[in-house]
Amino acid sequence: MARALIGGLVARGSASHAFAVVDVSAEARSTIAARFGVATFSEIEAPAVSHADVIVLAVKPQNVRGAARELATLLKRQVVLSIAAGIRLSDLSRWLLGYRRLVRAMPNTPAMVGAGIAGLFALSGVDGEGRLRAAAVLEAVGGILWCERESDLDAVTAVSGSGPAYVFYFLEALEEAALELGFAPAEARRLALVTFSGAIRLVEQGDSEPGLLRAQVTSKGGTTERAVKVLDEADVKAVLKAAVRAAAERAKELGDRLGEEP
Repeated sequence: MARALIGGLVARGSASHAFAVVDVSAEARSTIAARFGVATFSEIEAPAVSHADVIVLAVKPQNVRGAARELATLLKRQVVLSIAAGIRLSDLSRWLLGYRRLVRAMPNTPAMVGAGIAGLFALSGVDGEGRLRAAAVLEAVGGILWCERESDLDAVTAVSGSGPAYVFYFLEALEEAALELGFAPAEARRLALVTFSGAIRLVEQGDSEPGLLRAQVTSKGGTTERAVKVLDEADVKAVLKAAVRAAAERAKELGDRLGEEP
């Protein structure tokens, strides 16, 4: 995700010298430096953060506490943007010795191709300029949605953070059905993929709700009606809603557990 963000910002005109990347992996540092021409560091130190406007914490959740402890004494007025899943800002602030210029974001994997969507939440210590700077980082790889409550990010995680997996699940099923009906693998993949992408374009470029578009293609007594009847009898819509709720509950559980660290 960090590479996606850097790539998106560079593509939008940000200069390579405006970035400093900290990574404990020598291989990762070498790859990032070669690809983007940015400065890299093996540990958090003053030269890496002293001139930054925004510091992005793009580390695994279990590593946030350690990174925050190293970062705490180096902060001045920078906005700290965390994209670590499940880490609440109250806990991050505690690990940063009370620092409050914090923004939390939940992006999703389509950000890697510039088509992501991210939910954001900022503490009251972040002013309008700080919010704009944080937003600009995520807008480089897609759209954003500001949340009024941090708890809303659990729902964002369930809907759009995990959402690509739901789409891949249905795409996989449609492709498998095409294979079972006799199509070659390449044909099955193309039929499923273009059907999904075309349907999304219809929704994006029109004014009709998805339910209306579904009704328009579901002719009485036709093939689509028969297919939708099978889906309704299996209560697929209810199952999908239950899956999203389960993901939201799990996001809250992970936040509770990760926040237990002193």
